Amino acid sequence: MSPLIIGVLGICVLFALLALRMQIGFAMALVGFGGFVVLNSFESGFAVLGFEPFHTSASYTLSVIPLFMLMGQFANHSKLGSEIYDTVYRLIGYLPGGLAMATIGACSLFAAISGSSLATAAMFGVIALPEMQKLKYSDKLATGCIAAGGTLGILIPPSSVLILYGILTEQGIGRLFIAGVIPGIILALMFIVTIYIMTRIKPEMGRPGPRFTAREKLASLKNTWAIITLFFLVIGGLYTGWFTPTEAAGAGAFGAFMITLIKGRLTFKTLVDSLKEAASSTAMIFGILIGAMVFQYFMTLSQIPTTLASMVVTMGWSKYAVICCIIMGFIILGCFMEGLSIMVLAVPIVFPIVINLGFDPIWFGIIITLTMEMSLITPPVGVNVFVLSGVAKEIPMSTMFKGILPFWVAMFACIILLLIFPEIVLFLPNRMMG
Repeated sequence: MSPLIIGVLGICVLFALLALRMQIGFAMALVGFGGFVVLNSFESGFAVLGFEPFHTSASYTLSVIPLFMLMGQFANHSKLGSEIYDTVYRLIGYLPGGLAMATIGACSLFAAISGSSLATAAMFGVIALPEMQKLKYSDKLATGCIAAGGTLGILIPPSSVLILYGILTEQGIGRLFIAGVIPGIILALMFIVTIYIMTRIKPEMGRPGPRFTAREKLASLKNTWAIITLFFLVIGGLYTGWFTPTEAAGAGAFGAFMITLIKGRLTFKTLVDSLKEAASSTAMIFGILIGAMVFQYFMTLSQIPTTLASMVVTMGWSKYAVICCIIMGFIILGCFMEGLSIMVLAVPIVFPIVINLGFDPIWFGIIITLTMEMSLITPPVGVNVFVLSGVAKEIPMSTMFKGILPFWVAMFACIILLLIFPEIVLFLPNRMMG
């Protein structure tokens, strides 16, 4: 049996294990080990299984993961999310659909220090949803904007998805972070425009909130000092070349710790909870990453990535037709699989094709991250919607999924925009110092 056929059978077995609800990291490690044994030998298979977990876990580069996770946990416990929402709410809440717009704005700012889509969706489900319900907002608009706003947590840096992509493709994590800034801002603005259009067509979906005086608006700006400080410390440090990604993560974690301390919200329980939650998230990501690395050995040996790349070249398709097919494939997978699973499974297979076609790997990372965002709100798996349903048990999930449709369309439009104008993604990374 040829290596190519064994590789295809291995992928089929992997999908079968995922359908049986096996954790993605264990499934990939098991299939990767089994495939490597079949194609090589037991000795080499056990050598990979013994070497790769230590090599991955001991990597200095990967220390960015627990540090950024810790930064996000300190940010959660310091209640920065509620302070940010209060500020944006006072600034634009008086507009039609203003509370929904404020939710998107606050999600964007909180994403800059959280890096977690699920944490962002859960937090603003608690903070913003009751406020919108008081003004009798449409359940579809209220839940849709929170679920969509939460997805910004994996595009606006720091982002665990961009870290994983950087490791899987050997791209600079700092460049990926900087590349996500402008697309993240554009997507947030597109969400706000979507809300504006919805409330112009149906004003009853989002009635204006109360007006605040200029003094009250200015007073609320004091709540933004912490997030602005952290953002410029981490992203500014990366852009100017002051920090490597690992140093930026360490500075961010320490900065978030100090902010929690200054605000008087650092207790022994807060410290322990932050460490435990960061460790739990780190363990989950490392488990996925180790499995992906073992599976990559098998894929390389099976020659599937190189064979696919050669097939694409011989087919004579336009490179834009090929990249559109890849993007649509990721979007379709998002209907059935969680975003991180798609990332570690599909990127090692399609990445050689993308490089052979001449596309920039940093640009492709942002495009794929956008498709991961779409998977977070795409039925039937849409993880953000499931998280939000735990907060708003009285709202049917069917209503929530209807609410996310306009925002899903906005994400698709953003992908098209970045396809046409790749310089939007590459402008900042190409001007980084250091």
